[in-house]
Amino acid sequence: MAQEEINMKKILPIGIIIVAIILVIVFWNNMTVTIEAGHGGVLFKKFGGGIDTTRTYSEGFHFIAPWNDMIVYETRQQEIAEDMNVLSSNGLEIRVDVSAWYQPVYSQIGILHATIGKDYLHRVIIPSLRGSARSVIGRYTPEQIYSTKRDAIQDEIFEETIKILADKHVQINQILIRSIILPPTIKQAIESKLKQEQESLEYEFKLEKAEKEAERQRIEADGKSVANKLLSASLTDKILRDKGIEATLKLAESPNTKVVIVGSGKDGLPLILGDSK
Repeated sequence: MAQEEINMKKILPIGIIIVAIILVIVFWNNMTVTIEAGHGGVLFKKFGGGIDTTRTYSEGFHFIAPWNDMIVYETRQQEIAEDMNVLSSNGLEIRVDVSAWYQPVYSQIGILHATIGKDYLHRVIIPSLRGSARSVIGRYTPEQIYSTKRDAIQDEIFEETIKILADKHVQINQILIRSIILPPTIKQAIESKLKQEQESLEYEFKLEKAEKEAERQRIEADGKSVANKLLSASLTDKILRDKGIEATLKLAESPNTKVVIVGSGKDGLPLILGDSK
């Protein structure tokens, strides 16, 4: 009897170890979780208060109780594109393709799962994006949407979407208007108007350039006129006579023989009749 008790005492620990090993093997998949890169986990405790909203489990290997569940969220930036019909300020239907870059707030994944769930894209992001786009585009005319206000509209949609999602535990990083499609007749009318405005600006530029050139020429002519008047006022008969005599002397000293007659006319300048050839 004593020997049997001794044997039982030896076998019992071994049995416990074997049972423990079997349990680990059976429940291994439920006891371990590997969270991939770019993801975060939130723990659901079946017997301990439900979702753990205080912690986001990081990438890597984790042990959990086999009766608990780990819900994994992608935490990297993602993109959603929405093709929708909206109305401009004058009631014209316009087709726009808008995309949003989004991701969950990493530290708030537990609250996100408890309040909205994994389908937060369709539950809050897409409705807020659509609502913001319709609200903002409805303030502008087709011409503004198509030509001058595209960047402003994009920024306004971004700001309004952020306000709507302020307490939804997700973040919007960027809003992009990828395309705007107007009815063909409206598009043609806008392009024609823009072309006429461009031609008008080009004509005004050429006109302004011509006016500046005319003003430059006028100023230049006025300057020459003043210079000529000053020159004429400074050229007396005596100066002209001295210049003529100086020029005659230089000609007389040249190797070409010339007949120079000193005249006695009213100006008193010499006359050059020609050479001896």
